[in-house]
Amino acid sequence: MNQISLSTVILSSRSSLLALCISMLSIASSHAMNYDIDPTHTNVRFAIDHFKTSTNTGGFYNITGELDYDPAAKTGNISLVIPLNSLNTGNTAFDITLKSADFFDIEQFPLAQFESTKWHFTTDGSGSNVSKIDGMLTLHGKTNPITLTATKFNCYLSPILKKSVCGGDFTTTIDRRKWGISKYTLLGITEKVQLNIQIEAAKR
Repeated sequence: MNQISLSTVILSSRSSLLALCISMLSIASSHAMNYDIDPTHTNVRFAIDHFKTSTNTGGFYNITGELDYDPAAKTGNISLVIPLNSLNTGNTAFDITLKSADFFDIEQFPLAQFESTKWHFTTDGSGSNVSKIDGMLTLHGKTNPITLTATKFNCYLSPILKKSVCGGDFTTTIDRRKWGISKYTLLGITEKVQLNIQIEAAKR
């Protein structure tokens, strides 16, 4: 085989490989990817005004769930299971109070859940970005709609996991009375609770 023929074969092989890669990427981008929530990088932190003097904060951890995401089709779905016994405010006595029947009543309602109903996207020069996620929050035996506002959301190839990872930060404010948690609202602890949610999920 002469040098010209060899070069032609190499170029043809490279072209075929490139075409195959493009085809695989096209197929991948046309379907939602499935991800598992990473409990070590997912949490729900809350902040509530305390008699108009200071802000009490805490969080829930060890969250599990699933994420489906297709940026090309601008669709997504997320479900979160939040174990309320993971509550941590940094104050053991306060944790016990919040876990009691006066507030979260974790013996009767050990879990909270969030299920998305609609994802919203914005489009700019960098492409389509997640802006908001509508969904239903089940807490204390009651289910009500909430909207999570994305402060950031991104996907990347994790150098540690060697797979795609998607995640972001979200915020919302809820009225705890809608979930039947109204203790001390008349005495000065506000009914408004700010939630800051960190979500990260690895490709299945």
